[in-house]
Amino acid sequence: MKLVEKIRMATPKTRARITGGVYLTYFLLAIAGTAFDSHGVTARTLNLASIAIYALLTVLLYFMFKPVSRSVSLLAALFSFLGCIFSVMQTLHLNKYAVSPLIFFGLYCLLLGQLVVRSGFLPKFLGVLLVIAGAGWLLFVLPFAKPLNIITEILGVVAEGTFGLWLLITGVGPRKKKKPSSQKRRA
Repeated sequence: MKLVEKIRMATPKTRARITGGVYLTYFLLAIAGTAFDSHGVTARTLNLASIAIYALLTVLLYFMFKPVSRSVSLLAALFSFLGCIFSVMQTLHLNKYAVSPLIFFGLYCLLLGQLVVRSGFLPKFLGVLLVIAGAGWLLFVLPFAKPLNIITEILGVVAEGTFGLWLLITGVGPRKKKKPSSQKRRA
């Protein structure tokens, strides 16, 4: 419990860097799971571990963006958890309804991108990249878009990788307050 307490007491910048480290861990496990794809149990174990890390990442990002919008952050987290559940089912060959986890991860990235843009403590271009990735993940599951799959995959990895690396290396800045809207003068 001391670790949880240290994380809770850490600055937002430090918590963001921890989140970036978790993101990097997820990527490394997911890549390893893909590399060992032909090795059955090893690949399955690595994939299940990467899904567990992604679930942890979802919790960390929920708390990071909860001050921006509690409802949008919660909805995003629910989509991510659904994606994780369907990923586990797919990994264990239990997904008999062929529901792609990318549907949920696409929606998650769209909402996460919106939160980043609205946050004021991260650059807006990161949010735009996540929105593009989310749209790409949703496109990925459509049969007519199969020729674009490699481009979609690259965009998704670049967007999420850039976001994770930004969190790891830079963290977050102070939250910028929105300027009050100026009232128009009446003539």
